[in-house]
Amino acid sequence: MAELTDVEARVLSAVDERWAVDRLAAMIAVPSVGGTAAESEVQHLLAGWLDELGCDVDCWPIDLAEAATAADAPGQEVVRTEAWGVVGTTGGEGTPALVLSGHTDVVPPGDPGLWAGDPFVARFADGAVHGRGACDMKAGVVATLAAVHALRTAGVRLARPLAVHGVVGEEDGGLGAWATLRRGHTGELCVIPEPTAQAVVTAHAGALTFRLEVTGHAAHAAMRDRGVSAVELFAHAHAALQELEAERQRGADPRFGEARYPHGISIGRVQAGDWASSVPDRLVAEGRYGVRVGEPVEVARAALESRLAEVSAAHPWLAEHPVRLTWVGGAFASGELPAGHRLLPVVRDAVVDAGGRLPAETAVPAGTDLRLYAAAGIPTLHYGPGDLHLAHGPLERVPVAELVTAARAFALLALRTCGVR
Repeated sequence: MAELTDVEARVLSAVDERWAVDRLAAMIAVPSVGGTAAESEVQHLLAGWLDELGCDVDCWPIDLAEAATAADAPGQEVVRTEAWGVVGTTGGEGTPALVLSGHTDVVPPGDPGLWAGDPFVARFADGAVHGRGACDMKAGVVATLAAVHALRTAGVRLARPLAVHGVVGEEDGGLGAWATLRRGHTGELCVIPEPTAQAVVTAHAGALTFRLEVTGHAAHAAMRDRGVSAVELFAHAHAALQELEAERQRGADPRFGEARYPHGISIGRVQAGDWASSVPDRLVAEGRYGVRVGEPVEVARAALESRLAEVSAAHPWLAEHPVRLTWVGGAFASGELPAGHRLLPVVRDAVVDAGGRLPAETAVPAGTDLRLYAAAGIPTLHYGPGDLHLAHGPLERVPVAELVTAARAFALLALRTCGVR
C-alpha cells in the first residue's frame, strides 16, 4: 500500500457513501430493460447528473438505421425505436487519459414473485442494495459518478480529460459502446466497472446467438411411427452439440479458474409443433455459443457449422433434411487486455490504496463491451462492485462497501492517469 499524496487523501475523504447510495437507488427505480422507453429515460437521468457534476456532456440519439446496416455493428436482440448515447468529460484538453464506461440497460426481472420485493425499488439489507441492475451494472456506473463527485468536492482539476461513457444495449450486443466509439469518443485507457467480485478481469470469452431449424414429418400421434418427430431429431442434434461443447472447454485460458463452461453452448428457447396430438414437423431452437479467448468469430462459427453438417450427413433423415443454422441477434467477439500492459498494475495499486484487497486477475465467460474498446485500440479491463453470479437473477444485490471502494479506486485512478493541474 503506497503512501497517499495530500491531494489523493483529500479526494478519498470526499467520497460520499450516502450520495452514491441515493443515486444508485434512483437508477434502480428506472426500469431500463433493453428496448423499453426507460432505457432512454435512464440515459437522460445520467446526462443530467453529469451536467450537475460540471462535465461537458454529449447526449445524442443513436442512428438505429445505421446500426442495423453497418458491417461492424454488433447486432441487437430487442426492438428499439430510439436509443441514446451519453458521454461526460471533465479535465484538460485532448484525448481522455482515462475512460470509465458503464451500461445502464438491464435484463427483465422475470417472475416478480421470486423477489423479496419490487425489483425496481431499491431494498437495503445486510449491508447491500438489492434490486434489478444493482450490481449489473448500475452500481458500477454510480461508482464512476461518485469518483467524479469526490474530485469536484475536493476542488481538484485534472490536467488531462477523464471521460464517463454511459452506454445502452450491452446486454444484447453492445449497441451503445459501438455508437459511442463510432462518434469519436475514445481514450488512452478504459476501465469498465462490471461486477467482478473484487477481482480484475482482463479477458472475456465471446458469445454468438444462433437459431436451429429442424424439419420432421407430421403424422397423427396415434400412429407416430408414420411420422418423423422434429423433437426427437433435435434431441439427436443436441447430443452432438454437448459433445462439441465438451471438446471446446479443453485448454481453456487459466484465468477462467474453475469455471466449468468458459465457452459453453446453451439452448435458451425451443418451440415445436402446433398440435398436441400430431407428430411435430418443425422445431426452432435458439441458443448461445461461446467463443474462445483469441478465437476469431469466423473460426468459431465454422466449428459449429461443420459439426452440424457432419451430424446431419450421418443421419438417414437429416441427410435429406439437414438442420438449418442461422446466426441471429448479438455477436460478441472475445476480448482481452494485452499481456503485460501497465493498466493491470495501475488498477490493482489503486484498489489496494483505496482500502480494498489485492485483486486477483481473472477472466469471465460472458461477452462484454471490453472487446469493442479493445478492438478500437484502447487497452481495457473490468473492475467493479458486485458479483456477476448474482446478476440476471432475483437475488441481485451489491455490497455498499464494494460500491464505496470502487468509487475510491476510480478517484485514485483518475488522479494517477490524468494528473492534476
